[in-house]
Amino acid sequence: MDPLCTMITTIVTFQLPKPVTRDEARAIFLSTAAKYQGVRGLVRKYYMVSEDGKTAGGVYLWESKADAEAMYTNGWYAMVREKYGTEPSVSHLETPVIVDNVSNEIVSEQ
Repeated sequence: MDPLCTMITTIVTFQLPKPVTRDEARAIFLSTAAKYQGVRGLVRKYYMVSEDGKTAGGVYLWESKADAEAMYTNGWYAMVREKYGTEPSVSHLETPVIVDNVSNEIVSEQ
């Protein structure tokens, strides 16, 4: 990550047409996970599902807003609609500070 760039966190959520179990969600997520490996500017992606199985989504950490915006094309929205049967909500937020307890560092833009 380049600490001089403004990092972006994107939060994607969608209401599922019918609830899924954690195991069902895991299987669905694993079916798309490889598509996100090696994506330019994507630092990390977290898949998520609510406890009641009615809401799913992802949290993405991007190196820049341009990288984030490059992901969410009409094709990406179509893939989500086809895979999950619903329209996603996408929010981009600036991420000026990250606490990383795995690497034991605090990352901040300059």
